[in-house]
Amino acid sequence: MTLTKATLVDKVYETHDITKVQASEAVESFLAISKTCLENGHDLLISGFGKFMIKNKTARKGRNPQTGEELILGARKVVTFKPS
Repeated sequence: MTLTKATLVDKVYETHDITKVQASEAVESFLAISKTCLENGHDLLISGFGKFMIKNKTARKGRNPQTGEELILGARKVVTFKPS
């Protein structure tokens, strides 16, 4: 089963005494806060679920699989998850 934003909104709506619009706003707010937290380089801990962390990956050598041409993949930040 794929978990989508719409599924989350439906579950919040079903389990709480709020309107569907309020459930949608709650899910959107949670996702916005989570995104902002991670964009600013902070870890996001959801007790009983897990921890989202930002990791810095260094530049590395790679290759184009179609042409075999070697290239350098730039440094970047990635989100990792560790379940609790």
